[in-house]
Amino acid sequence: MMAFPIALLSVLLLLSACGSEQNDPYPVSERGRNIFYAAFTDRPKHLDPVQSYSENEIIFTAQIYEPPLQYHYLKRPYTLIPATAETVPKPRYLDAQGHELPSDAPAATIAYSVYEIRLRPGIRYQPHPAFAVDDAGKPQYHPLDRARLAGIEKIADFPKTGSRELLADDYIYQIKRLAHPRLHSPIFSLMAERIVGLNELGKSLHAAARTLPADAWLDLDQYPLPGVTRVDPLTYRITLHGKYPPFVYWLAMPFFAPVPREVDRFYGQPGMAEKNLTLDWYPVGTGPFMLTENNPNSRMVLERNPNFHGETYPCDGDADDRAAGRLADCGKPLPFIDRAVFSREKESIPYWNKFLQGYYDASGISEDSFDQAVRLAVGGDVQLTDEMRQKGIRLLTSVRASVFYMGFNMLDPVVGGLSPAATRLRQALSIAIDEEEFIAIFMNGRGIPANSPLPPGIFGYVEGQAGINPVIYDWEGDAGNGRPRRKPIAVARQLLAEAGWPNGRHAATGDPLVLYLDTTASGMGDKSRLDWLTRQFAKLDIQLVVRSTDYNRFQDKVRRGAVQLYYLGWNADYPDPENFLFLLAGSEGKVAKGGENASNYVNPVYDRLFEQMKNMESDGPHGGERLAIIRQAVAVLQHDAPWIFGSHPKSYTLSHQWLYNRKPTDMGNNTLKYQRIDVERRQALRQEWNRPVWWPLLAMAVGLLLIILPAVFAYRRRERGTAR
Repeated sequence: MMAFPIALLSVLLLLSACGSEQNDPYPVSERGRNIFYAAFTDRPKHLDPVQSYSENEIIFTAQIYEPPLQYHYLKRPYTLIPATAETVPKPRYLDAQGHELPSDAPAATIAYSVYEIRLRPGIRYQPHPAFAVDDAGKPQYHPLDRARLAGIEKIADFPKTGSRELLADDYIYQIKRLAHPRLHSPIFSLMAERIVGLNELGKSLHAAARTLPADAWLDLDQYPLPGVTRVDPLTYRITLHGKYPPFVYWLAMPFFAPVPREVDRFYGQPGMAEKNLTLDWYPVGTGPFMLTENNPNSRMVLERNPNFHGETYPCDGDADDRAAGRLADCGKPLPFIDRAVFSREKESIPYWNKFLQGYYDASGISEDSFDQAVRLAVGGDVQLTDEMRQKGIRLLTSVRASVFYMGFNMLDPVVGGLSPAATRLRQALSIAIDEEEFIAIFMNGRGIPANSPLPPGIFGYVEGQAGINPVIYDWEGDAGNGRPRRKPIAVARQLLAEAGWPNGRHAATGDPLVLYLDTTASGMGDKSRLDWLTRQFAKLDIQLVVRSTDYNRFQDKVRRGAVQLYYLGWNADYPDPENFLFLLAGSEGKVAKGGENASNYVNPVYDRLFEQMKNMESDGPHGGERLAIIRQAVAVLQHDAPWIFGSHPKSYTLSHQWLYNRKPTDMGNNTLKYQRIDVERRQALRQEWNRPVWWPLLAMAVGLLLIILPAVFAYRRRERGTAR
C-alpha cells in the first residue's frame, strides 16, 4: 500500500516550500549583494534626453545622463553646483554691437548673454558598442545593415564595446538635437526664442528632412548653430538673446546632457529602430549608472558604470542633516550601490506588502495604505504608526515645488475682468472654498493651503503672518505664535452682494448665479470631490454645473478660452519664482499668445512687476529688491484673484532602517548615487519578517493522517481476513 508514503511525502514537500527561499521574489544569486530594490507604476515612454520630460522617466535618465550642472543634494534652498563642468558659469552681457556690459547693466540694454562652460577633463562614457573600434581605429559597428543585425536583439548582443572621453562637441550636438524635426523636443519652442540661431536651425532641418527618406539619418554636424560654439575640446559657449537668468537652471536638466555624434549615428542605422535599438530604449551617458535591462512591463535594471569619474559624498548641508545622519558618509566615493532593480507594480496592495516584507527598500504611501502607515497626531502633525516604528521604518516628508489651483477665465463676461464687481465675486468664492477641509478629506492631510502661486522653498515664499493671503485669511494671535484663520462665510456673502449677486441671485433680474466648471474628472473618487465642491458653492447659494470631458477636448476648450472655471496644476521646472509667476503674465495668455496663462489674466501693474522681477538674480546684490517686487506682484494677484489658490502637495516617503542618506528633493533627480544600503542588516530583517508559518501545514498533516490512517488499518484488516 503506497497511500501512507505518498501522503507523508506530500506533507514534507509542503513544509519545505514554506521557507523564505520561496517567498523571496528575487533570485538566490542576488541574495546578500549590494543591490537597491524599488518599484515603479507607470512605464517610461522616452529615455532619450531630447524628449524625456516625465517623472516616471527621470527616475532613470537622471542616473545615466550628466548635464554640466546639478543640484547640491542636501542644501535648501536648492543650490546649483558643477556636475561635469568645472564651475557654475556666470553670464557675460553684450550690447547689440557686441561690446561687453557690466553685470548690473539694465536688462533693456543687454542684447546677448554668453555662458561659457568648461568641462572637467578625464570624464568617460559607459562601455557601449557605438564606441567600439577596430585595429585601424574605424567604428566596429558602422556601417550595419539588416543582414549584419541578424541575431542581434539587444545591446548586450554586440560582443565588443568601447568608450571615450566626454567632449564639448557632445553637448553641442545634443543642443542641436532640440531642433530635430523627428524628435519633437518639448522645450524646442522655448529654447528657440532664447538660443541664438536655434529657431533658424529648426527651419533648416525641417527643409532637409523633407528631402530624405523617413528612416534616413540626419547628420547635424552639417548644420551650423551660431549660438552654440566650440571654444576648445573641453569648452563650449552658449549665446542667448537678451537676459535670461533662469537659463542656468536648464543646464541641470537632461535636455542639456551630452549625446555623442557616433551614438546618434550608431542608432540611426537601418534596422536598428525595428529592434528597439534606439537612444529612446538604450541610453548612453557618463553618469554613475547605466541601463542594462529595459523591460518596462516588468523591470528596469541599472548597474554601476565602471567608467564613472570621481565624485564624493557632500560634507555640508542643512542644520538637520547631521542629526539625521546624512553627513556620516562625508567625502566617500560615489556611488555606494552596485545595482538598482526597479520592478513594475501595477497595483498598490502588492507594492505595499512587498515593502513591508522588506523586498523594496523604499516606498511612497498610497491612499489604500495611508492609515496603516501614518496617523495624524494632536495639532495635525503626521506620525508613523506603531507597526511602522517597530519595523524601524523612517518617514520623510516635504512640501513639493508644485501648486494646484482652480482658475477663472478672465475673458468670461461673468467671472472675468478686473471690474470691482467681478473681483469681489472671485474673492467671495476664494473664501468659500475651504481648502483646509479639502486637504484633510481628500488628500489625507498631505498638503498645505496655497496663499499664492509660490510654494515653500522657492525664493519669494514668505512664512507666517506676512505670507498669508489677506483676502482669504485673518491672523489669530501674535505674529510669532499665531496662525491663519479663514474668513467667515458671512464675509464672502457680503462680497457676493457687493458684486451684484446677493444670496446668489442677480440684484436686478433675480436670476440665479450659475457657474460652469470644465474638468476631466470622471472616476468614482472624483465624483465625491465634485460633490464636495458643489456644496462649497452652495454656501453662497451659487449653482455649480460640472462639465466632464476627455483630456484632449478639455485642452482644446482651454486653448480657445471656452471655459469659465477649470482645475490645473504646475510642477516647477527649476527653483525660481519666475517659473511660477509667469503662469499669470499677460505675455503668456493662452488665447492671445498660446502661452501657459490659462486664465488669460492681464493686469498692466502685475505685468510691469513681473518684467522687472524675471531678469533679476535672487542671490546677488539685488536680491532684496527682487523680493520686494515679488511681494508686490503677489499682493496684486491676491487682490485680483484670477485663481483660487488651492494647495501645495506634500510628498510622504517611507524607507527601511537599512537605507541611508535619503532626503526628499523636487529638483535634483540624480539621487541614487548618494544612497547606501546595509546589506547584512537587510538580509537579517528580511529573514526575520518572512519566517515560515508552520502551524497551518502541521494541521494539514495531522488532518491527512487522521483521514489516511483509518483507511490504512481497514485495508490491512481486510487483507489479513482474505489471507485466512
